[in-house]
Amino acid sequence: RCGARHQSTKPRGEMESGEGQSLRAASDADLLEASARRDQRAFAAIVARHHAPVYRLAWRLLNGNADAEDVAQEAFVKLWLNPAQVRDAKALRGWLMRVAANLATDRLRRKSHADLDAIGEVADTGKRADGELAERAATRRVDEGIAKLPERQKLAVTLVYFENMTNIAAAAVMDISVEAVESLLARARRSLKENLADDWRGIIEELALAAR
Repeated sequence: RCGARHQSTKPRGEMESGEGQSLRAASDADLLEASARRDQRAFAAIVARHHAPVYRLAWRLLNGNADAEDVAQEAFVKLWLNPAQVRDAKALRGWLMRVAANLATDRLRRKSHADLDAIGEVADTGKRADGELAERAATRRVDEGIAKLPERQKLAVTLVYFENMTNIAAAAVMDISVEAVESLLARARRSLKENLADDWRGIIEELALAAR
């Protein structure tokens, strides 16, 4: 009858799933706007979308220290407290990375040294044991070399070489000119070449073994 109330025939689980898909497809601008209205689901979608690169950045800047997760969380807390801080939604990831980089730098300044032994290692069961160990050893040497770089050089290297950002995007995150980023990268490459000079041949051999 025309007076009867219409009820959806979709199970509740399907409706919730559809809402989740809608949030995942939403733009950062829409998610920020909803977060400003204290929409926790929208903010959770932002975290799910951007947490991994923010965490990786903190992890590398802190030389693998366990504080990386705290830094990543603190960056998102700052966003939750005031989403309006991000004036350009298209630059949300860059904003989060800049905040995380500043937080990581502050922590490093409060510490006398970084704990390199805390660097995590993820095993790939599809590789031969000797190749896996060789790759870990080579990666560890490179990580240690990067850990010795000055903070801004390390940040530039992380953004460009590990997060695959363009120099222009990295400059926006660091709030410096593209020329300054290029200069930091050039100095970082020289430093790494000098710091790893004695181990370079061994690193190449170990990586070659890991690739077999």
